[in-house]
Formats: sequence, structure tokens, C-alpha cells
Amino acid sequence: ILHLFQNISWGGPWASCFVSISVPVTFPLDLTKTRLQIQGEVALRQHGSQTAYRGMLGTALGIVREEGPLKLWQGATPAVYRHIVYSGVRMVAYEQLRDVLGRSEDDRFPLWKAAIGGMLAGAVGQFMASPTDLVKVQMQMEGRRRLEGKPPRVHGVYHAFLKIVSEGGIRALWAGWVPNVQRAALVNLGDLTTYDTVKHFLLRNSSLQDTSLCHGLASTCSGLVAATMGTPADVIKTRIMNQPRGPNGRGILYKSSIDCLIQSVKGEGFISLYKGFLPTWMRMAPWSMTFWLSFEQIRKTMGISSF
Repeated sequence: ILHLFQNISWGGPWASCFVSISVPVTFPLDLTKTRLQIQGEVALRQHGSQTAYRGMLGTALGIVREEGPLKLWQGATPAVYRHIVYSGVRMVAYEQLRDVLGRSEDDRFPLWKAAIGGMLAGAVGQFMASPTDLVKVQMQMEGRRRLEGKPPRVHGVYHAFLKIVSEGGIRALWAGWVPNVQRAALVNLGDLTTYDTVKHFLLRNSSLQDTSLCHGLASTCSGLVAATMGTPADVIKTRIMNQPRGPNGRGILYKSSIDCLIQSVKGEGFISLYKGFLPTWMRMAPWSMTFWLSFEQIRKTMGISSF
């Protein structure tokens, strides 16, 4: 019980505190990624919406030139809210699942157990944070809507929450939660599972000690794997959350995440599922390294065992 309380009272708040600082630094890449994931969307073109085809750099420069530099941080507030909930829950959940699933006789945590723990922790954390992710995606697309001559959907975080609830009820806050949770499960399979597995593999099979060098190598692997596994589900999630909604609060472009997947691949090809991969990886790689290095160092400073 004491161990559980220690993890909840320490791990969650510190993880949440750290990401609330790191999110604003990498947020322009997140906004660029979201805009790229919407570009060329067949379902939107069929409804009269056209988006210029631009790469990562062109998209970022276009936002600065057409909307202003501060628009690179549009939606940053709900992104911070999202990470406070998401990261706090997932870190605590993974450590508890690791204790429940147990290690093998040689004190190893098998890969299949790490995979289950990572996916479940990510899924639970993202489900809790899904409403803030919905608001973030909608706010990120407001600048593009104004340039296309469309009326704004939301005027801020508070207004966005009220508007979503008034149009579709509390349940509408979890619109797109299925691909959102799927994406989080895959990302954490890549992040938590890869970091935990690679770190302990290096400690067992090399001369590396439990230091920043080992943590840095493990986090480099985890960032790349997380971006690779999570991008397709992230594209589907973004498109479902950004789609226009009818009077009943239901989306009018896609019936489900599977429908969105089929339409995207059929209309744009399989490569469409990796739109925004470069900014995703460029954001996730340094974020993952900074998070794990800091997280491990803070644990050491506070007298808590290594992750």
C-alpha cells in the first residue's frame, strides 16, 4: 500500500509537471503535424474544402505568414491540460501494472508483459484525457478555417468545451476516443515498452551502467518506435476529431475509425497514413529523450529507484 501511494503521490505529479513545461516548446511541430494530416483529405474535398499541398517547412512558414507567428501555439492550452492528465496517469498505471504482472525468475520483465503494460497504461491515460485532445485538434484548425472564409467554431478552451457539450452532450467530449485510445496504446507500446525493454537489455548485456548514457540510448529508440507505430492511428484520430458535425453532434464524413481508414487508404493511398510523420518524429524524439533523462534524474535525486 505504501509503495502504491508513493508511486501515485510522486510519479504522477512530477511527470505531469515536467510535460506541462515541455509541451509549449514542441507544440509548433504538433500543430504542423495536425495541419499536414488534414491536407489532401478526400472526404473534405468532396464537401468543397480544398487545402494547399505543402511539406512540413512550407506548412509551418505558411502558418506564420498567413496567420501570424503566435498561431503556431494555437491549441497549446488544452495540449498542456491533456498531458497533465495523460502523462500522470500512464506513468503511474505502467508501474502498477509492472508490479501486478510480475517479473520472471531471473528478475526480467518479459517483452510480452511490457507490451501489455505499455498498451494498457497508454489506453487508460488517453481515455481520461480524450476531451482535452478533442478541443486541441479543433482549436489547431481554426486558423485554416478563417483563411478558407469559414466561421470560427470555437473562441477558446472554455467555449470549445461548452459548445461540444451543448451540441452533443457529455458523451460528445469523447468523440474520436476509439482511434485516440488506439493511437495512445501504440505510442506507449513504442515509448514505455521500448524504453523499459531497451534500457534493461543494455544493462544486462553491455558494460553500460544505469546512467544518463543508457537512458539516452533507450529513449532514442523509444521515440523512433513510438512515432512509427503511432502515426497511422494519429492521422485517423485527427481526421475524425476535425470532421464537421451534424445537428445531432455526429460526424458527417466518417461513420467510424474503420470507415475513415478505408476512405483514406482508398482515396489517397497507404502513404496517407504517415502524413505528418516527420514533424511527429522531430517532436517526439527530443521530447522522449528530455522526458526520460529528466524523469530518471528526478527519481534519483528524490531517492526513488530507477524506472
